[in-house]
Amino acid sequence: MARLIVTADVHGSYSTWSTIKNLMEPDDTLAVAGDLFSTGYPFYGSPDFQPDVIKKELAHFDHPFYYVYGNCDKASFSPGYMESILFDYMGYSIYLHHGHRPLKGVPFNSGIVIQGHTHVSGIKTLDGIIFLNPGSLAAPRDGLYTYAVMDGSEIAIVNIKTGETTVSLML
Repeated sequence: MARLIVTADVHGSYSTWSTIKNLMEPDDTLAVAGDLFSTGYPFYGSPDFQPDVIKKELAHFDHPFYYVYGNCDKASFSPGYMESILFDYMGYSIYLHHGHRPLKGVPFNSGIVIQGHTHVSGIKTLDGIIFLNPGSLAAPRDGLYTYAVMDGSEIAIVNIKTGETTVSLML
């Protein structure tokens, strides 16, 4: 069954990018809610900081891919993306943005809003709209290394270290 794998705040970490690629099954789609490359505030001292390698691998990535810039990404490093996008997946209209700027209104037809930036995972429903933050696999602020998975019946936030669902929401 096809799934939407959701992550954010990779910050140029190649080991995190490798983990994400290993999560992907053949029919999966990937959505990254910003700060994939972290070229605005680079981590030059870390040998794991390899945004150039991630960018090269994306050119040959075999999955549908949705990405928006985050506050740590320079558009000039990877041109062609936007700060927010609206896309359809499994019958849901999904609004993807990083979350570092105030949300000044959700497109009227959005059923799910995905954002990153806080490095803290969560799912909540407000006025009939699902708000999802997958947390971060690279640098969580709550100590939980998480990502999200959406299939036809639920959205779940998964702790990568234990494989356990920390919270889920039936669709």
